Amino acid sequence: MPSVFPGMNPYLEHPDLFPGLHHLLITEIARFLSPQLRPKYRVAVEVRMYETTDDSSVIVGVPDVMVKTRQHTNDPNNINVAVATPTPKPIKVRVPIPLTIKEGYLQVKEVGTEELITTIEILSPTNKRPGKGRKVYQRKREQVLGSHTNLIEIDLLRKGKPMLMFGDDIESDYRILVCRGNRRPLADLYAFNLQDTIPAFPLPLRSDDNEPVIDLQALFTQVYDIYDYDLIVDYTQEVVPPLSEKDAIWADELLREQGLR
Repeated sequence: MPSVFPGMNPYLEHPDLFPGLHHLLITEIARFLSPQLRPKYRVAVEVRMYETTDDSSVIVGVPDVMVKTRQHTNDPNNINVAVATPTPKPIKVRVPIPLTIKEGYLQVKEVGTEELITTIEILSPTNKRPGKGRKVYQRKREQVLGSHTNLIEIDLLRKGKPMLMFGDDIESDYRILVCRGNRRPLADLYAFNLQDTIPAFPLPLRSDDNEPVIDLQALFTQVYDIYDYDLIVDYTQEVVPPLSEKDAIWADELLREQGLR
C-alpha cells in the first residue's frame, strides 16, 4: 500500500523510523544510479562513524549493594537504644552513555582514477541538532564545499536547524540542495513542504556527461511500499515531531478521507 501523503510522509520522521528510512533511501538511490553510470562511474556506499553521548540513553540496571551490619553481644545492662536517622530517598537520574553513530552516504567515483565526483548526503537528526553529530557533518560538508566535488544534500526532516546557506529567505519543511563544484558559491535549492511532492533533481557529473535525474518521490514511494511501512505506522496517532496547527488540520482531513482515522 503506497503512502497516503503526496510527498514526504511526516510519520516516518519519528526517531524510531527515520534511521531505517535513511538507510533504505541511500540503498535505493545507489541501486537506481549504478546501471546508469556504468562503465565510467561507480556508486559507493560509505559509512561515517563517530562516538557521541545521547541524552536519551539511560542506565537500565543498578548493581546490587551489599550492606553489612556490626554484630553486638546481647548485654542486658546495655540500655542505650540506637535510633536510625532517616536517609533521603534516591532520585532517578540519567547518565550519558557513549554511543557509536553510523551514518551512510553515497559517493560517485570515476572508474580507474577513483576520483570523487559527487557526494550524496541525506541529513540525519544528529546533523540538525547541536552536538558532535552536527560538528562532524559540518566539517565533512566544508571539506566538500572547499573542493571541486559536487554535493547533493537531502533534508527530509522538519525538526532541527537547516544547514547554512546564504541568500535563502525561504522557509520550507524540506530541502534538497544541488551544489556543483564548478559553480560555487552558487547552488540550486529545491524547497518544498508537506503538501508538495518531493521534487526530482539532476545528479551533477562532469560538464560533458549526460546527467541522470533522480526521482526521489518515486524511490520514496517504492521504499514505503516494499518495506510495508503501512503496517508499522499508526495513523490514528499524532505525528512525531508534531506538525504545525495548519498542517495538522490538513493531515487530519487527508487521513480521514483515506479512512485511516
